[in-house]
Amino acid sequence: MPAAQPFQDESYRARVAAEKGIYEDCVKVHDLPPIFHYWSNRYIRPKLEAFGFSTPNDLFKKYLAEQCQRRAHEALRFASIGAGNCDLEITLASHLRSQGRSDFVIDCLELNPAMLERGRAAATRDGVEEQVHLVEADFNQWTPNHEYDAVLANQSLHHVLNLEGLFAQVKSCLKPQGCFIISDMIGRNGHLRWPEALEIVHEFWRKLPPSYRFNPLLNRYEELYENWDCSGESFEGIRSQDILPLLVDHFHFQLFVGFANVIDPFTDRAFGHNFDAKAQWDRAFIDQVHERDEQEMVAGYIKPTHMLAVVGNDPDTPTLLHEPLGPEFCIRPTQEPAGKREGACVPQTEPGAYEWNSWPHRPQDELEIACRRLRDAEIRVNERTETAKALNKELDERTAWARRLDKELEDRTAWALRLDKELAERTAWAQELNRELERLAWARVLYRFARRIYRGARRMKDRLSGRVPGN
Repeated sequence: MPAAQPFQDESYRARVAAEKGIYEDCVKVHDLPPIFHYWSNRYIRPKLEAFGFSTPNDLFKKYLAEQCQRRAHEALRFASIGAGNCDLEITLASHLRSQGRSDFVIDCLELNPAMLERGRAAATRDGVEEQVHLVEADFNQWTPNHEYDAVLANQSLHHVLNLEGLFAQVKSCLKPQGCFIISDMIGRNGHLRWPEALEIVHEFWRKLPPSYRFNPLLNRYEELYENWDCSGESFEGIRSQDILPLLVDHFHFQLFVGFANVIDPFTDRAFGHNFDAKAQWDRAFIDQVHERDEQEMVAGYIKPTHMLAVVGNDPDTPTLLHEPLGPEFCIRPTQEPAGKREGACVPQTEPGAYEWNSWPHRPQDELEIACRRLRDAEIRVNERTETAKALNKELDERTAWARRLDKELEDRTAWALRLDKELAERTAWAQELNRELERLAWARVLYRFARRIYRGARRMKDRLSGRVPGN
């Protein structure tokens, strides 16, 4: 989608409204299931620790601390794109204050006013309201008012439509030796799987017991994993696949860590809660998926869908990465036909949707588990149905009240029109009366003048007749 697309048309406004609605009451934006933490701690954490940090949050802490050391006697200014509830920004501000720095500001850019209000309350509660500056802004149209020592983007770029414009603005506002710190998703748009990855997901999906295939987010059972595009209404994953290529075009990489692809559906919010992080079979299954994921990514057959990166404008800075997964290597050519690349592992696709012998439970036990989860889902559906009915009843009542109010308004409008007509008539009558009074006043003047003339004429007549002696 071109960067020059207008941002005032009806479809864009509808996406903005949907995006605000999704996150209006979302307090825990990055809440993930226990199986995700099992996988990430076992496999991703060591990759990060090789570069001096353990978690994505630690990445931001590390590189902001470096900026503070570089400018030990200067006030610093940072910007965070898509700050949400400002959880990360408050954590970073508290961390920097604990390190003895208070001469800094983090501009938290966020589209959703409800999230900013939660951020405002949390910043005040944690005593960092002077450092956390809240800015309601659409980063598709953002123009920086300051130069920044660092710009942060924590799981926000995959919500950006105008990536070209945003990256150009970030590039222009970074101070010398400033950096752009990123944690984000870089897979296919809408968080879809590319065909080569979907084939492997289905391969492992057939090994899953039915009770693991229920999607509580969408309240549906997926016999085979459904390649669902979640960018249909909001900005979720709207241009994920363009993030990495555009970063390569605009910036120089100081750090790049690409990871995960096939593992995503099994550890995310949609299906990850079906796994028990303490169960041996569940952990072994995740281990197998991760091993296959790593083999295929190193071979170049599939590409990472997640990225931690630090970029900037200094081309002389060396790039830290885990070979061969560099930025350019991890770009999937979107126009290239999906096919087997040399050295990649061959997916073993089986017919049908089930591999019965791979399940950890007996079929009858698995059926009981699946039925229990379906019953739980039915309860949730019924609860939501009752809530919808209550909301519908309230809507009907408010609609009826609005209609009564509308009728009363019509009646009062008609009465006002009648009153206005009567007022106009009385005003006209009053104006005519006023004119009559003016004529009457003039007649009285004429009458008095005529009486004076008459009296003068009588006196003149009497003098002429000798009745009144002359002077």
